Formats: sequence, C-alpha cells, structure tokens
Amino acid sequence: MEEKNLKLVEILCEEFNIKHWQAENAVALIDDGNTVPFIARYRKEATGSMDDTMLRDFHKRLMALRSLEEKREDILRLIDEQGKLTDELSEAIENAKTLSELEDIYRPYRPKRRTRASIAKEKGLEPLSVLIMAQDKDFDPDIEAEKYINEEKGVTSIDDALAGAMDIIAEDISDNADFRKKLREMTQNNGFITVKNAKDEDSVYSNYYDFSQKIDGLAPHRVLAINRGEKEGFLSVKIEVDEERLISYLIRKLTPKNSAPATKYVELAAADAYKRLIAPSLATEIRNTATENAEDSSIKVFGKNLNGLLMQPPVKGSTVMGFDPGYRTGCKVAVVNETGKVLDTGVVYCTLPNHDKELAKKVLTDMILRNNVDIVSIGNGTASKESEIFISELIKGIDRRIYYVMTNEAGASVYSASELAASEFPEYDVALRSAVSIARRLQDPLAELVKIDPKSIGVGQYQHDMNATKLSTELTGVVEDCVNKVGVDLNTASPSLLGYISGVNKTVAKNITSYREENGKFKNRTELMNVPKLGKKAYEQCAGFLRISDGDNFLDNTSVHPESYKGALGLLKTLGYTSTDNLSDLNGRAKEYGKKKLCEELDIGEITLNDIIDALLKPGRDPREELPKPTLREDVLSMEDLKPDMVLSGVVRNVIDFGAFIDIGVHQDGLVHISQICDKYIKHPSEVLSVGDNVEVKILDIDLKKKRISLTMKGI
Repeated sequence: MEEKNLKLVEILCEEFNIKHWQAENAVALIDDGNTVPFIARYRKEATGSMDDTMLRDFHKRLMALRSLEEKREDILRLIDEQGKLTDELSEAIENAKTLSELEDIYRPYRPKRRTRASIAKEKGLEPLSVLIMAQDKDFDPDIEAEKYINEEKGVTSIDDALAGAMDIIAEDISDNADFRKKLREMTQNNGFITVKNAKDEDSVYSNYYDFSQKIDGLAPHRVLAINRGEKEGFLSVKIEVDEERLISYLIRKLTPKNSAPATKYVELAAADAYKRLIAPSLATEIRNTATENAEDSSIKVFGKNLNGLLMQPPVKGSTVMGFDPGYRTGCKVAVVNETGKVLDTGVVYCTLPNHDKELAKKVLTDMILRNNVDIVSIGNGTASKESEIFISELIKGIDRRIYYVMTNEAGASVYSASELAASEFPEYDVALRSAVSIARRLQDPLAELVKIDPKSIGVGQYQHDMNATKLSTELTGVVEDCVNKVGVDLNTASPSLLGYISGVNKTVAKNITSYREENGKFKNRTELMNVPKLGKKAYEQCAGFLRISDGDNFLDNTSVHPESYKGALGLLKTLGYTSTDNLSDLNGRAKEYGKKKLCEELDIGEITLNDIIDALLKPGRDPREELPKPTLREDVLSMEDLKPDMVLSGVVRNVIDFGAFIDIGVHQDGLVHISQICDKYIKHPSEVLSVGDNVEVKILDIDLKKKRISLTMKGI
C-alpha cells in the first residue's frame, strides 16, 4: 500500500478503533469499486465484520481525509511557487490535522484584495511596522514615524504613519496561525451564542427572543432553529466572549515584560487585530462549524428514522383498502389484492357535516364485501381523524372481521404526482394514485417508499435547512442498506427497487425489467450476465441480493453469493444432505463435524460458513418479518377520552433531538420528552427508540386547547 494510504490507514485505525488489517482491507475494497452493502455482507473476513453503518462512516471519513491531503498538497505547491516554502513551514503543513489549521497556515500567503495593511505597505510603512514590533527600549516611534511623512504617498503626519504601521502589525497578528488556533479554542470553549428578537412581533421563534447558551453546549436542533429564525428576519444572533481576556492573551504573547515606548502601539494593534479582523472571522467560522455539526447530527437522526420506517414489517397475504382522507374533494379509495394489484377505486364524501355519510357507508361496504378487504389503511394526514372515526363505525356494522391501521402517508402526494406514478397508473388521477400508495405501503413499506425521494418522506427535523447534497447522500445510503439487507425478488421487483441494489444503477435496473418482459422470468442468477450493461463487476456486486424463488437452483433463493455456491454444495454433501432434505439440524451437524475442519476442507472462512448455514436454514428470509407487526385497530379514541396515568399502545412516528412523537390513535401525536424515555441517562432518543417501534406509554398531561399530549415511558 502506498505511503499516502498508509498514513490515512493509521488515522482511520485510531478513529474507528479497528485493527490495521481491517482498515487496510476496507480501503482496498472501496478503492476496487466494491459497494458498502457488498463489503458488509460478503467480505466480512476481510474487514472483521464491519457493518454497513460503520463502513459508510469509514468511507465518508476516508474521502474527507483524502480531500484534506489534496488541500495540503495544493498549499505546499502554492507557497512553493511563491518561493516562500521553508523546512519549518513545510513541517507545520504536514502536521496540520484539520482544514482550519491548514487555512490558518496558508492565510499569510493567500492572495489578498487591497486591505488597510496593503495600502500602508504601498505607502512604504512596512519598515516602520517592523521597528515598532521589535519594541526596542531605546526606540522612539514618534521620532522614527516623522521620517515617513510623504504627502505624495498620502502620509501627511506622524499619526498617519503610525496608524499605517499599526494596520500592518494588526494584519500580521491576524494572519498568525498559532494565535488564531488559540483564540478559536478560547472562543469555542468559553463563548456564548446570544440571540435577540429582530422584530417586535410574536412568532414560532419566541423561545429565542432572549436566549443565550454556551457554544459548546448548544443542541443541534437549537442551532438549526436559530439559523432559520435569523434567515427569516425574526432573530439577531451574536457570538459573545470575554474579549478583554482574548486581547490580553495576544498582548502577553506580543509584548516584552518590560514595556518599551513602542509597546503601547503594539497593544493598540493587537486590540484592533482582534476586534476588526479576528473576531468577525472566528464568529463566522464557529457558526459555520456549529451549523455543519448540527446538520451532520440531524442528518444521522433522519437516516435512523428513515431506516426504521423502511424496515417496518410487511403485512402480507391481505387485501387492503387504501383510504386517502380529504375534506372538500372527498376521500380517495383504492383496493389492492395481496400482490398489490389494484382491484377497485372510488371517491366517498364522509368527513364534513354536510356529507351524505349513509351513502358513503353503502359504497364502502359494497366495495369491502365485493373485494374481501381485510384491512383498511388510512393515511394520517388532513381529515384523518374524521376518517378514522367514520371507518371505525363502518367496520363495526360489517359481518366479518376487518381492522384498520393508521399509515404514515408522508411523501404519498409527491409520489402520486411523479412521472413514475403516471407511468405505473396512467388511467388514474393523482389523488387515486395516492390511495394506491397508502394501501401498498402497508403491504410492503420498503417496496413502496423507495419510489419516493427520501427527503420527502418527512421523518427528520429541519431537513429543508440542511446541506442538500449531504442529506441526499446519507439518505440514499440508508435506502441502499435497507434494500440490500432485505433482498429483492428478481422476477417481481420494480425498477425503483432494483435501482438501489448493490452494483445496479437506474439504467441497469430498467434493462433488467426489460429483459424480464422480453424473455420471461429469470430462471437463475447467471442469466443476469445477459442483461445489457450488467458486466462482471456489477454481477459480483448484485447477485447475492437478488432472489429467484422458483428457479433452477435452490441457492438462488438464498443470500448465499454465487461465488460461495461450491462451498455451500460441498457443505451439504460433506454433512450428508441433498438439496431437498430438511435442513433444520444443519448447524448442529456442522458443529458435530467441526466447523474449523469444514472451513479447511471447503476452503472458506468461518464467518462465511456461518452465513451460508444461516442462509440455507431460512431460504427467502425477510429480516423484517421478525419485527413486531403494525398495530391493527377496530375502535377509535379522541383526545377527550384521554386521562392522566392512562396506559396506551403506540407507534413511534418520528425521533428528534429532544424526544419522540408517538401515534396513540387520537390523530394528534403525543411527545415523549427525552427525560421521560427511560430511567438511565441517554444522549439522544435514538439510542432507545426507532421509527416504527411499538411502545407502551402513559399519559402525563393533555392540553386540549393547544392540542398537546405529554407522554412518559417510565414506570410502565
């Protein structure tokens, strides 16, 4: 491995607390074009079983370190081109660990626009500034300054000369990398973000109208809220710090113990350097860093929430009625069978007092009985409360067991208006497509939600204020990991789902479905090699994640990778099985034979052997099926029914920095504050809760006027 990579590997080992060989192999695998899902699933021996989350963080950090190295090389080159690169400077640049350290070192050599200091230098005042900085006890600045009076150059007095010299000194102080580093640390550790109202009117930002908190203790959601309030003109924001202390630090560093006549000018220049040049720059930098950290934290939370939503267990084998609530335009209805095929559609009016609810009941009852509907999936948006009450009453009057469930409809309207929805359902209008989506996302949340831009699914906070590229990268990675963790049926998967499979891009996904349409079902994984633009590398990356349930080879319906088929078949043969035998005692028989011995004979690693055994024991396994199913309901509650200390079942809808919102079946989600989640201290609610979790909660308080419900998970 080349020297550059070795340096990066050392840093990555320390930061991720992994062995040198793990980091070295992970870097090599990434550089060889392997995807994170493929490395996480099929290269466990090489990485020491680093999971997909860790590998994504590792990959992100590797790219950041390489970007830092490129910046380092650029700075070395640019300073060298100026003929100013010394051994000492080169060493400082090589030892810099952060971008801000590199920028501080490069600052004096960066081409500048005209400044007060550069103008003073044009007037010939630099020699005077050097003499003043020397602070010789026998040097009289006033006498020396008189020599620099030159009306042609604009220096008309001693004061002009001294002011120009101090401008040069101030800029030199500002450009000193060591000073900036120390002042940055002092501001970061001791400074406050102080917020005041910029308008004399009430707003959603009123909590910040007289707000102050230490910079290093400010929660990410507060940073983003303050930024938005400032952007919208409601808040004014300052970084405040004991500036006398910081100026005193500069003066101590710049002046001798026994002051000289020139010392007072150095002190004035130091104060000017801090107030005019350093403080505004550091304030911008610190706020940018705080924003970047807050974005990173919130993007991580968004990613965890999205993972929870995508990995909700599918409700299979049921005919579902999708119910998209509305007021004036009515409620859109679509019935889909157990495979997601649309059987029936319609519109009913049942949410306003003037609606003919009896007619709506008759239409829906006929539709339910005609199509043998098992579950009604109600979107949780506008008019959902009225719809839930109506559906609850409706199903009580039908002579068969029917449930309803409240389904997160976030992004349904985005999907229904998309080109993809139009191509899937050209015969339906936008509203009916939304009802289809609400039905299907109960049957298979992952397959339906991959059709929507992850940013539009709405399980985060302040997502519109974040760096769009970083957010998109993070969320796309989450979707990829979920899709590949579950695997997809090669013969039924949509292009949207296939496009997230390891090694498969949108073009190849469309080519797979086109090949399927032209040639019929895939009979084996090897056929993938016939798909246009799906080459050898792409096949290696994708094959293990694509399932064929009724193909030529039973291994094609497992997560065993084709590269391990020889080992899998050898395992079965060695232990005396055929492909049609019951394999329930496979693991026990492998232990009895000796797993190390099997690994040696089959030439595979022990981790791979265990993965093969797991895959053979559960062909076609969907990891989501092991999770608790969505809460199915038959009756409805209202906020008026709630009482303190009442214990209810709920579903986590969103996890944010200060708590989690729980759907307890009363239309208005309740809030469990972070302090009410568990008895032990936690830094973030996501340590305990994920979107989609079924939880037990107790009512703490109900505010009917403000429609707020406070919940606790303690003492249940």
